[in-house]
Amino acid sequence: MSDAAQPTAAEVRAAAEAVKAALDRHLEAVERRTGDDDPAVYEAFNALAAAAEAYDERLYDRYDEVTPFEIPGADDSLPPYTGPEEPHALSVLIRRDYAVVEPERLLAQAQRITDVEGGEEGAESAAMVGASTHAALGVLFGEYEPDEIASRHKEFGLEEGDSTLWVSAAEDLPEPGEWLHAPFEQADPERIVCRFDVSAVFDDELDDDLEEQEA
Repeated sequence: MSDAAQPTAAEVRAAAEAVKAALDRHLEAVERRTGDDDPAVYEAFNALAAAAEAYDERLYDRYDEVTPFEIPGADDSLPPYTGPEEPHALSVLIRRDYAVVEPERLLAQAQRITDVEGGEEGAESAAMVGASTHAALGVLFGEYEPDEIASRHKEFGLEEGDSTLWVSAAEDLPEPGEWLHAPFEQADPERIVCRFDVSAVFDDELDDDLEEQEA
């Protein structure tokens, strides 16, 4: 790169300040998040990633140095995007995995819900729950929105596993009931606009990186 094309020292400093500001905004979003899929956290994450990438590029162009930062994500593993340039519709696909680690707590929460309902419907639900984890899960997910279960999973005897959110572009909104028989069958990786993954594997990779730096 020619000297004329190199960023100035002031531009590198400004990029560093942008990273600091993005870090503050990301922490604020995390502290105020309303659940595991809070869009404000995702927005702050993406802004931080963009600021860090811009700083890394300017630092390298000016001083031939790099940072140790790496933003984990799955975008690099996605195939090239082949969806519409101007989507008129989108699908949001979410998967969250849980382990039932405390069945007794799950059953107790389901029983509490059916007791509160009362009446004939509540009595039928209570009889159905009994000692059945399957029935308890039906009561739980029928009562609460998925985001609330995600934020309160420990109360329900659940342990979080991996989760992912895909935003897929489409030309038009499907007809009512068109995909209900197979809701995830048409998920096309080449139409994914963006995706966000949460996994313990990212924490393991971060721990490994820290151990390597300390060694």
